[in-house]
Amino acid sequence: MLLKTKAPWMESESAVTDPALYASRRQFIGLGAAAAVGASLPWKAAKATSLADQAPKESRFSPGSVTDSTWSVGDEALTPYADVTSYNNFYEFGTGKGDPVVMAQGFKTRPWQVQVDGACAKPGTLDIEQVLSMPLEERIYRLRCVEAWSMVVPWVGVSLRALLERFEPLGSAKYVRFETLYDPDQMPGQRRAVLDWPYVEGLRLDEAYHPLTIMAVGLYGAVLPNQNGAPLRLVVPWKYGFKSIKSIARITFSEEMPKTSWALAGPSEYGFFANVNPGVDHPRWSQAKERRIGDFFRRETLMFNGYGEAVADLYKGMDLAKFY
Repeated sequence: MLLKTKAPWMESESAVTDPALYASRRQFIGLGAAAAVGASLPWKAAKATSLADQAPKESRFSPGSVTDSTWSVGDEALTPYADVTSYNNFYEFGTGKGDPVVMAQGFKTRPWQVQVDGACAKPGTLDIEQVLSMPLEERIYRLRCVEAWSMVVPWVGVSLRALLERFEPLGSAKYVRFETLYDPDQMPGQRRAVLDWPYVEGLRLDEAYHPLTIMAVGLYGAVLPNQNGAPLRLVVPWKYGFKSIKSIARITFSEEMPKTSWALAGPSEYGFFANVNPGVDHPRWSQAKERRIGDFFRRETLMFNGYGEAVADLYKGMDLAKFY
């Protein structure tokens, strides 16, 4: 049953992009482009020719600590750092796109440990310093929001599979549940009943183990800004952005599908799988096209956000209109 009305914090299609971004977009034209398309797969390429050194110098990773990009999006232009870090959905810090960059400035991300439990042989904790000591890689991915806007972001991260395998999930584990930190003192948005806090997301284990799925610790060659999900956020590029949960504090291996925050808040609008699909509209707007932040015209939405060659087999035989 479709919702007849929407809650005040839910965006309408016409409101998803701040007009100020378009007024200033000219100043960003010509900034770094992504790498040329590789010979083997359309989403695999050489290192981007330039990231324009847009991130603050004091937050950049040390030279040589991040492997050059082997995953990219052809010749699509990167979304400028200023836009990636100021136009965010992070309801823990407010429901406006510009709220997180203001409200998250004092958020403390050190020390930081992630509790890992559930159906695994070695439950324990994962410290952010452990993650940062692993080989870091740049991944240039499309980010498609369910609100019909999109970006291209050069993430820095590690394979999620490499992290999860440390805890030896049992054969009975079919899903991975992720939970954001719950701390209303630091996260003022959690003082409002916008969602049933803490924020929860989940993946099937095979989705979590897919080579495209990463745990991001940075973007644009620098550590993650608070408003972008510091210190750890999930990035699953073929799914709508709300699946890429931020500021993760707990990971649980589960035998049953987790009850996720947006699927509970709006079951007719936000499914568990949330695969980008131009053929399945949101009840209140079309998903056939999207507005790339910084562009004036809309573009066609790509099935699986353009990663179909890599991920379509995960859903073979599934009705993707039913399992949305």
